[in-house]
Amino acid sequence: MRDGVLCDTSFFIRLLDKTDPLHVNAKGYFRYFTENDFGLFISTIAIAEYCVRGDIHELPLKNLQIVPFNLNHAQRTGEFAKIAYEARKSNNLIVSERILIPNDTKMFAQADCERAIAFYLSSDTDSQKIHELLKEKSMPKFQFMDLNIPHSQKFGLLGLPE
Repeated sequence: MRDGVLCDTSFFIRLLDKTDPLHVNAKGYFRYFTENDFGLFISTIAIAEYCVRGDIHELPLKNLQIVPFNLNHAQRTGEFAKIAYEARKSNNLIVSERILIPNDTKMFAQADCERAIAFYLSSDTDSQKIHELLKEKSMPKFQFMDLNIPHSQKFGLLGLPE
């Protein structure tokens, strides 16, 4: 198996909604990953987010490895969240005394802790900004893949019609 990809909620929403503008990109990534032996991962956190408006049975679970949120993920999440909150404070953004940990930070920690995961796939531009910030301070081991960029461009493939 090649390197694994942790797919966030935005990927699955776009993959399963044929009317979404990024559906074609999501479908292209999904096909590319499955045909080229990448490990596909989904966090229990992404499943919970998806189930707010969707049904768990809609997810392609037979093609996915489920990553539960564990103790080592929680510890790394705290480290990542500290970096993000300090950056907010230094930019004079309002930070609540009661600190809530964003789900993206939790899934970043999962991607960082799990040996089999080398990529994080999302269409969320705010998540990408947090990843860039983390790269400056903590050097996460995974790469961020932007769903807005077609898989053919990301992997240098010819965009031939199917």
